[in-house]
Amino acid sequence: MEEDGNHNDVLININEMLVGENSLLASCIYKVPHEIRKLKEDAYTPKIVSIGPFHHGDDKFLRMEELKRIYHRQFITERSETKDSESFVSCVQELEAKIRDCYSDDTKLSEEDLATVILTDCCFILEFSLKLFFMITRADFWFLPRKLVNLIYNDLFLLENQVPFFVLEKLYNLAFPSALSSGNHDSLPSLVSLILPILPEIYIVPGDNVEQYLSSVGGVAHFTDLYRKLLLRPSQLLQSPGYRRQTEVTHLYSASELNELGVKFKVNKNSKCSLDLELSHHTLRIPFIVLNNFTEIVWRNLLAFEQCHFIEDSYFLDYIVALDFLINTDKDVDLLIKEGIIENWLGDSNAVTKMFNNLGAQVIKPDFNMRYANIFQELNAFSRRPCNQRIATLRRDYCSTPWTTVASIAGIFLLILTVIQTIFSILQVVH
Repeated sequence: MEEDGNHNDVLININEMLVGENSLLASCIYKVPHEIRKLKEDAYTPKIVSIGPFHHGDDKFLRMEELKRIYHRQFITERSETKDSESFVSCVQELEAKIRDCYSDDTKLSEEDLATVILTDCCFILEFSLKLFFMITRADFWFLPRKLVNLIYNDLFLLENQVPFFVLEKLYNLAFPSALSSGNHDSLPSLVSLILPILPEIYIVPGDNVEQYLSSVGGVAHFTDLYRKLLLRPSQLLQSPGYRRQTEVTHLYSASELNELGVKFKVNKNSKCSLDLELSHHTLRIPFIVLNNFTEIVWRNLLAFEQCHFIEDSYFLDYIVALDFLINTDKDVDLLIKEGIIENWLGDSNAVTKMFNNLGAQVIKPDFNMRYANIFQELNAFSRRPCNQRIATLRRDYCSTPWTTVASIAGIFLLILTVIQTIFSILQVVH
C-alpha cells in the first residue's frame, strides 16, 4: 500500500510538472532574462505606469493608479454602450485562467486581484487610446501634458508591462457592440486602428489592410508583439519562416571598409519593411532609420521578446547584428547619415555607435536567415577580391581626405611631367 502511495505521489508530481510545462509553452509575456536585463535595467522597467501584474504594487507607480481608476470609470460609465460594470468584471473573471497562463512567471496574485488588475489596466489603455485617437482626428483638447503622454507611450511597449491582446479585444467588443457590428469606423475605429497612432516609427500606407495581415500571421499577443509584426510587414524574410542557415556568419566588413572596397550604400525607398536589406550590383540598400531616445528602449524589448519567444525566427535580432557588423566606428555612422539611411536624434555619431555595439550583448545569436546570409556571403566574396583590396589600399593611403587626394593627384601629375621631360632629354641626346 505504501508503494502504491509513493507511486501515486510520483504521478501527481509528474502531472504537475507537465501542467507547468504546458502553461510555460502558452506564455507570451515574459520577464526579461537577468543576463540581458542587467546591462541596461531602465530600458525594461516602466518609468511611470505599471501594466499587468509584474510591476503592480510598486510604490513609484502609486500616483498613476488614481489616473488609471479615473480612466477605468470613464471608459465604462461614460464611453461605452454597456454601462454595466458587472459585465466587464464577469468577462475578465471568465478569462482569468487563460490570462494567467500568458505570464511566464507566477504573478503571486489571487484570482480576484489578477482580474481587478487586468480589468483596470485594459480600461485605462482603451480610454487613453480613444482620447488620443479622437484628439488627433477631431482636434480635441490635449488631455494630458505631452511629456506625460510620451512617458506612457514608452511604458506601453515594454515586454514586462503587457496585458494579453485578446482581453483588450473582448472588452472593446463588449463596450461597443452596436458600433462595431455596424462596421462604421468613422464613428468608432477598429481596435487595431485605435492602437496604430501610439506605435512609434510605424508608418501605415493608406489602403494597407493591416488587420488582414495580422490575422494571416496568427494574430497579436500583446503590444510588443504587435510592434514586431508591423516592423516585419510585409517582409521577404517571412517567406520561409524557420528556414535558417546551418552555419553561422561570423564576419562582415564595416560600412566604411565596404565603401572603400567599392560597395555603395543607398536608402531603400521601395520597401515598406524596415528590415529588408537588398544587395544588387554591389549596392547595399537599407531602409530609412530614425534614431531617437525611444528607439533603443523599443529595440531592446523587441530583442528580449525574440530571445524568449522567437529564438528560431529572430529576424529582428538578425537585423540588429547586421547593423552592428556595419557600424563599428563614428566613420561608419557618418557614412550612413550622409547617404540618408540614418536620421540621428541621439546627439553625436558616437552615441549611435555605442548603441549598436551594445544592443546585441548577452543575447543568443542563432544562424542568420537565408536572405541576410546570402547578402553577407556576396559582400564578403566581393571584398576579398585582390583587385578590390588594392583599390581600397589606394583609397585609404592616397585618397582618405580631400588634401591627400589633391596631393596624390599633384604627385602623379609631377611624375608624368618628369617622365615626359626624361623622354625628351633622351630624344635630344639621340638626335
